[in-house]
Amino acid sequence: MRIYFTVIGLAGILLMGACSGAKQSASRGNTSVKNAAVLSQRADSLFFAAQRSKMLGDYRTAITQYADYLRLNKNNATVNYELARLFIEVQNAGNALIFARRAVALDPDNHWFQVTLADAYAVNEKFDSAAIVFEGLTSKFPDNEDYLYNKGVLLAKANKPASALAAFDLLESKVGVVEELIYQKQKLLLKMSMVDEAATEIKKLINREPQEIRYYYLLAEIYDANDRIENAAEVYHTILTKDPDNPRALIALASYAKKNNDMNTYWANLTKAFANPGYSIDEKVAYVYPYLQMMNLDTTKLDEGLHLTSLIIKAHPEDAKAYALRGDMFSQADMLDSAEASYKKALSLDDTRFSVWYQLMWIYSRKEDPTALLTLSNNVTTKFPKEFMGYYFKGVASFLLQQYPNAINSLNAALEIGNGEKKFLGDIYSLLGDSYHATAQHRQSDSSYEKALLLRPKDALIMNNYSYYLSLRGENLDRAAELSRQSLELEPESPTYMDTYAWILFRQEKFGEAKQWIEKALQYPDAQKNPNVLEHYGDILFNLKEVTKAVEYWQMAKDKGASSVDLARKIAEKRYIQ
Repeated sequence: MRIYFTVIGLAGILLMGACSGAKQSASRGNTSVKNAAVLSQRADSLFFAAQRSKMLGDYRTAITQYADYLRLNKNNATVNYELARLFIEVQNAGNALIFARRAVALDPDNHWFQVTLADAYAVNEKFDSAAIVFEGLTSKFPDNEDYLYNKGVLLAKANKPASALAAFDLLESKVGVVEELIYQKQKLLLKMSMVDEAATEIKKLINREPQEIRYYYLLAEIYDANDRIENAAEVYHTILTKDPDNPRALIALASYAKKNNDMNTYWANLTKAFANPGYSIDEKVAYVYPYLQMMNLDTTKLDEGLHLTSLIIKAHPEDAKAYALRGDMFSQADMLDSAEASYKKALSLDDTRFSVWYQLMWIYSRKEDPTALLTLSNNVTTKFPKEFMGYYFKGVASFLLQQYPNAINSLNAALEIGNGEKKFLGDIYSLLGDSYHATAQHRQSDSSYEKALLLRPKDALIMNNYSYYLSLRGENLDRAAELSRQSLELEPESPTYMDTYAWILFRQEKFGEAKQWIEKALQYPDAQKNPNVLEHYGDILFNLKEVTKAVEYWQMAKDKGASSVDLARKIAEKRYIQ
C-alpha cells in the first residue's frame, strides 16, 4: 500500500525527533551530491551539443546552447571564448566583445583568448585597443611574427602610420624583405606623402626579383599617382627593355604622349599594344569603351574609336566582342547600316550573347523596318524565352505591321515575364492601349493607358493618344480634356496636342474654343500639311456656320491625302457627317 503526504504534512513529520533530524541531514547531503552530479551531466550535455551545432555550421543554435551552459557554470572561460568567436561569425560585434573580455578575465594567460579579444575589438572598430592586445602578445611571444604583423596592421587602421611603420620595420629586421610587408609599408609611406620612400620599398622587391614585371608596374603607379610622370615613363621604358611588346607599358607611354600632343608616338605605341593577341581583349574593350561616352561630346572621337576597334578586330578576328564593340560605335554615331553589319558578324561568331541580339533589334526599330524586326524578334524569343525585351520588340513589330492581335499577345507575354525596366513597362502598356483600341477592345485599352500613366505620369504622348481615342468614341470627355490639357502644359508648342485638344472641345460642343485651339495648331507648318488637322478644322467651321470655309478645308484635306470615309460626302453634300 502506498501512502501520500501533503507538503505541509510531510514537513511536520520531518520536524519530529532527533533521530529523524539526523536522518534528514544525511538525506539532504545525499541529495546535494546527487543534484551536483545531475547539473554537471546537464552542463556537459549542453557543451557537447553546442560543439556539434558549431561544427554543423548552425551558429545560432550553438550560441543558445552555450548560453544555457553558462547559466549552469558562468565561470567557464572556454565557453565564453566560444561565444565570442560565434558572435564574431554572426556579425554581432557588441556581444563578441562582452564574451571575449570575460574569457580573458577568467584566463588571462591563454593567448587564443587574447587573440579573440583583439579580433572583437577590431570588429567593433576599436583598432587602438586591438593593437594594444597584440602589443602584449608580442612582448610575451617575441618570436611570433604574426602577432607583430597584426599589431602593425591594426595601428595602420587606427590611423597611426608612424607607429605602424615602426612595427613593420621591426618585423622586416626579423624576416627580411617580404612582399606583403613591403606593400603595407609603401601604403603607409604614401599616406604620409613620402613618395620617394614608398618607391624605395618597391625597389627592394625589384632588386630581389628583377624579372618580376608586376613590381615595376607598382613602382610606375606610385610615380603616376603622384604626378611624377617622368619617373613613371622611365619605369615603363625599363619594362619594355625586358618585354618589348608589354601592352600595359605601351598604353601608359601612349597616354603620356597624347597628353603632350605627340600623336605619332601615341598611335605607334597604341597600335603595337592592340596588335598583341596576348593582351586580353576584355582589357582592350575596357580601354575603348569610354569612347562611346566621349563621342556624345566630341564627334572627332568617332574616328579614333573606330580605328581602335579595327585594331582589336585585327588582333582578335574570331572574337565576337570585337565586332559587338564596333557595332556599338556605329550605333552611337547613328551609322545604322554599319552597326547592323557589325552586330550580325558578332552573332555569326557567338549567338549566345543576348545583349548583341538586343542591339540588333534596337537597330531595326530605329531603321523603322518592322518586317526585319519581326523576323529577328521571333528568333530571339525562341532562343531566349525568358528575356523581356524580345517580346517587347516583337510586339512593336507586330503593331507597326498592323498585326494587332499578335502585338497584344507578345506584349502581354513580356508583362508575364515581369523583369523589364520601368520605362519599358510604360511603353508596353501604352502600346497595348493602342493595340486594344485598334481591335475595338475599349475597356482593355483604357485600362492599359491608366496603367501606363501610373508608371509614366508625365508622359505627354501617352496622355495625347489616350485622350484622342476617348474623344473619337465620345466617351469620358472630361477625363480626355484633363489629359489633353496636361499634355499641352508639358509640351505647349506641339501642334499635334493642340489639334487633339481642339477635337475634344469639338466633341464637347465647345465650338468657339475648339476653333481657337485648332487655329493655334495651324500656325505651324507641319499642321498645315496634316490632312487630319485640316479636316478637323473644316468640321469645326461647319458647326460654327462657316459652311463655305468648311468645304474649302475639307477639300484641302482631301488633296493632302485624308482618308476619312465620309470626307467625299462632306464635300459633295456640304454638310458635316459624324
